[in-house]
Amino acid sequence: MRIGLSINYSGGFTEAAAEVADLERAGLDIVFVPEAYSFDAVSALGYLAAKTSRLQLASGILQLYTRTPTLTAMTAAGLDFVSDGRFVLGIGASGPQVIEGFHGVTYDAPVGRTRELVEICRMVWRRERVQYQGKYYRIPLPEGEGTGLGKPLKLINHPVRERIPVLLAALGPKNVRLAAELAEGWQPIFFLPEKANDVWGDALAAGRAERAPELGDLDIYAGPALAIGEDVEPLLEFVKPHLALYIGGMGAKGKNFYHTLATSYGYGAEADRIQELYLAGKKQEAAAAVPDALARAVSLIGPEGYVKERVAAFAEAGVTVLNVLPLGATAGDRVRLIEKLRDLC
Repeated sequence: MRIGLSINYSGGFTEAAAEVADLERAGLDIVFVPEAYSFDAVSALGYLAAKTSRLQLASGILQLYTRTPTLTAMTAAGLDFVSDGRFVLGIGASGPQVIEGFHGVTYDAPVGRTRELVEICRMVWRRERVQYQGKYYRIPLPEGEGTGLGKPLKLINHPVRERIPVLLAALGPKNVRLAAELAEGWQPIFFLPEKANDVWGDALAAGRAERAPELGDLDIYAGPALAIGEDVEPLLEFVKPHLALYIGGMGAKGKNFYHTLATSYGYGAEADRIQELYLAGKKQEAAAAVPDALARAVSLIGPEGYVKERVAAFAEAGVTVLNVLPLGATAGDRVRLIEKLRDLC
């Protein structure tokens, strides 16, 4: 399996970039730059392109509502150019809390918009004149809308590749089916190997049945926390606040995708309690309510032999990339964790 990680997007980027260069030498294969509501991901990715030479660079994720499809395609082509063909376009719907709360854009039709955006991006990368009349995006605007002066245009520059890999972050069955049909890669969150087929198996199979052969096999990116050693069990406590944030705080009751996922894993009552506490402002109590078993199952935390067994379980479940969160106190510790994991993969 390949190994990746996401850098911290909330500060200390210069130090993070220096660490990525060391991680590249340690065997890291791909680095993700998140985009939530901090600095944008594109600036950071361009910086990393100049500081690295081998590893892939991925947006993790560009939210599909915040850029037009053609701007998304232009941005991806630009990042692929400055990185000499090392860019992976990670896109996703995010959620109403960010899209409506921070961007002021209506969160609607994520599946339909994703399909149309990917189709338009691939037209741009092939340097076709973009003529697309979809349900959500119309390029150029049809007669009677706008000034009427819009004409079909094609990208001026020649992209490094006309097929930049697309990675979809998706949880719901319709979005997961779309990822398996249309994208080169799929990124779930809180991947639990033993439950993955129960939750997503039907959607993946349906999407793969419609998949174009030229796309190749679907890459699956899991994101476990990583700690290897005989005394690392207490580090599960660092995983719980992250789980509590998503299960409890990323959406109102009945509109939280991550709560739904935890419930589908068999932790419905626990998810309800986490959400109740988190929405009441009791974040520490919400984190404490996350079951040890759930935190352990979605992580790679334990002695070397145990982690090796869990790596095999992720591989058996179809994972091709471990996009880990190394729980090391220093940059050197994190580099050593990647080196250890490389030996186990």
